[in-house]
Amino acid sequence: MMERPLLISSIIDYAALVHTDRQIVSRDAAGRIHSYGYGDAAKRIARLAHGLVALGVRPGDRIATVAWNDYRHFELYYAISGIGAVCHTVNPRLFRDQLIHIFNHAEDRFIFVDPTLLPLVEGLAPDLKTIEGVVALADTSEMPDSAMGSLQCYEALLEGQPETIDWPELDERTAAALCYTSGTTGNPKGALYSHRSTVLHALASITGHDGWLTPHHVFMPVVPMFHVCAWGYPYACPITGAGMVMPGPKLDGASLYDLMESEQVTLAAGVPTLWNGLMEHVRKNGAGFSSLKGIVCGGAAASLQLVKDIESHGVEFIHGWGLTETSPIGAAGPPGAIPAGLEGEERQRYKLKQGRPMFGVGIKLVDDDGHAAPHDGTSPGQVLLRGNTVISGYFDNPEASKDAFDADGWFRTGDIGVMDADGRLQLTDRAKDLIKSGGEWISSIDLENAALGHPAVAVAAAIAIPHPKWDERPLLVVVPTEGQDADKDSILDYLRGAVAKLWVPDDIVFIDEMPLTATGKVSKRQLRQRFDGYKLPTV
Repeated sequence: MMERPLLISSIIDYAALVHTDRQIVSRDAAGRIHSYGYGDAAKRIARLAHGLVALGVRPGDRIATVAWNDYRHFELYYAISGIGAVCHTVNPRLFRDQLIHIFNHAEDRFIFVDPTLLPLVEGLAPDLKTIEGVVALADTSEMPDSAMGSLQCYEALLEGQPETIDWPELDERTAAALCYTSGTTGNPKGALYSHRSTVLHALASITGHDGWLTPHHVFMPVVPMFHVCAWGYPYACPITGAGMVMPGPKLDGASLYDLMESEQVTLAAGVPTLWNGLMEHVRKNGAGFSSLKGIVCGGAAASLQLVKDIESHGVEFIHGWGLTETSPIGAAGPPGAIPAGLEGEERQRYKLKQGRPMFGVGIKLVDDDGHAAPHDGTSPGQVLLRGNTVISGYFDNPEASKDAFDADGWFRTGDIGVMDADGRLQLTDRAKDLIKSGGEWISSIDLENAALGHPAVAVAAAIAIPHPKWDERPLLVVVPTEGQDADKDSILDYLRGAVAKLWVPDDIVFIDEMPLTATGKVSKRQLRQRFDGYKLPTV
């Protein structure tokens, strides 16, 4: 058999040839729409690649992007990796110290930045040790004012460059992309993806979506392109010919809804907090969806109420799960994976499972002693992974790498879950978020999902509070639903009929807004800090 390297550049070449006119639509911060086909995108990517070489970018260089989901960011994905450099997508929502650590640890040479995020980069610049230049993602006529003498224009970089390129034939194990974890424990850690792992992830993702990524679909990646390569969709969609709609920085419910309707989006992917916002907008305005057929949800556990809200509009809820360290999708549960015969709420509850492993990903569950947990749907264990799209170690971080794998090379995810006899995974919690009370484990995720069934609960988070008798007891932190009277006793009475007696929280606290991590998940670390020393009424 012939053997050809699996390279990211081959994806855009294929899309340009086979899906030439399938559209990539972008909306910028001002609400302006830009659209072009994969064929024209490939021409601009070639021009950008030549421009990068002229700029002095060399194979192996880390090139940072600080940008939203739009066509220029898409071009950077392919041009940087295509010439053998590493596309380092940086999350602008991280804390200042984390960002400084990330840029310096990666030793980025150049930063490509959206004009709306330029003030952030300017504020960091004095502490960045290796940056040689900054490029604004703008036209020459719209260059932002800046005190940075090294600021260059993206479109000027492309000016006069050829629209074709002979991509270098790289080793498929060459590093292609770099993403850092959100740093929930210590400094963020880097996950380095190769061309091979990226292409294999895209192909596995396509099969895992069970026919939901085709030339007949228009896909909106609401998950940011700075977060784990937008879950790999900018690579999977060009292979299948699915159109793409890039929402830019405006991710509120109204903005997402309007763009979905105007561009006739059929499938979208993002975290639960974004979908809660979208469904709240739909509910308030008595709206519906004219084209949307499915929503992919990942990044955090979804509630049964969210599944019900989405599916009440005839839209399929599709669960997925993964980590930065897994490229990221590790398991998925498309509608075709749901057993026949399930109807109504029983079917919707089944969708709370994260799904079956992606092709090429091995999953096993182990107990506290490292022994394999049975696949009976009830015995919990820590979730371990291995596969072609799972990192073999953190970038330039041997200490963190040493602790991340077991003796057989399986990656420790830190998630706790159960698996049924058919290989379907359901997460019950993060190991650090479990609540141990009286020798029994309480799943914060299941308790939160139960609470969300009460109409006065918009967002819920359960955290452990020390207790002299029970070791730990749950405190439920709630953001009330707008327009509803949030009553502690009413919610507690509801939970007494929904969960085991041991699980009923010892107290409920109402807050106006839930703290979020840089990737849109509820930050339990901040909640634990906020309620450190909190005295439960049962003490």
